[in-house]
Amino acid sequence: MNQDEQKKQAANAALAYVEGGIIGVGTGSTVNHFIDALATIKGRIEGAVSSSEASSARLKAHGIPVYDLNAVGDLALYVDGADESNRQLQLIKGGGGALTREKIVAGASARFVCIADETKLVELLGRFPLPVEVVPMARSFVARQLVRAGGTPVWREGFVTDNGNLILDVQGLEILEPASLEQQINNIPGVVTVGIFALRPADVLILGTPQGPKTLMPK
Repeated sequence: MNQDEQKKQAANAALAYVEGGIIGVGTGSTVNHFIDALATIKGRIEGAVSSSEASSARLKAHGIPVYDLNAVGDLALYVDGADESNRQLQLIKGGGGALTREKIVAGASARFVCIADETKLVELLGRFPLPVEVVPMARSFVARQLVRAGGTPVWREGFVTDNGNLILDVQGLEILEPASLEQQINNIPGVVTVGIFALRPADVLILGTPQGPKTLMPK
């Protein structure tokens, strides 16, 4: 079973957590499978709040209404992917560049179900370059602070987030204390947010595997 099939399997398994109302929907290749699966039960839900313009377009193409988070308040469920997850369900996200909106929707949701293929489960976060969204004028300043923190920041050239900002991908980090590093980087002036999801980790992780979907809860 290839990686894409495993992603699809995890996405389909997440439908079990959909109980109606308006749900939060993330961004990325695994979430695209979830949106396609969600379309088969769209009569069960009122609509979705989306973390990116790309996901909003895909939801609308399936006839699923998309709402502004300001108009709906807190959500019962958020479904999104991850670039890495440890066994505490602390994540690295932002490979697709939607980390800020993803973090907002995750924060507004009572339950965060993360869907991924089994390669995303790691013992230690940091092999995947850590995305940091920055205000354009602060790019070089923030990069210097990230070097002092032990990382090697690389500007994601030619990419602008849905919020009009830039991304620095930080390589070479071993993230031993995710929540502490999340706070440290978020406190750098000019950082919009960092792609560590440790202060608000996932509540459930569904991994697609060759043996079928596997569900993990935080240790």
